[in-house]
Amino acid sequence: MTIRDISEVGARLEKAVKPLIEDNMTPQEIYDLYEMTAIQILDSEFDDWFGDDLQIYLEGYLEQKELHLT
Repeated sequence: MTIRDISEVGARLEKAVKPLIEDNMTPQEIYDLYEMTAIQILDSEFDDWFGDDLQIYLEGYLEQKELHLT
């Protein structure tokens, strides 16, 4: 894993979620979209990463997103 690889995961997460966000959504609903999409990424790519690097990255990403949305 490289820094570039892991940052691409964040970019893909953002690209997948952004079109789904609607103006009337609450911060919790937006966070739920991020969480659901992160889980899908983790499920589909888990075996492509060393150890639990992907899970750790996504958990941290979601923590930062939660702080940003509140």
